[in-house]
Amino acid sequence: MPQMMPMEWTMLYFMFLATFLMFNIMNYFIQSPNNKQQEKKVININKTNWKW
Repeated sequence: MPQMMPMEWTMLYFMFLATFLMFNIMNYFIQSPNNKQQEKKVININKTNWKW
């Protein structure tokens, strides 16, 4: 039936959208955080008094 064609495109869109979202969510949550404590880096700031 030709009048049902927009519904098929909508369902196809939702299927691809759901697949895309699930792929991104799985990739986001599959990464485990680093539990190691990283060494604190000391940043040397040299203050300069400018005399104009």
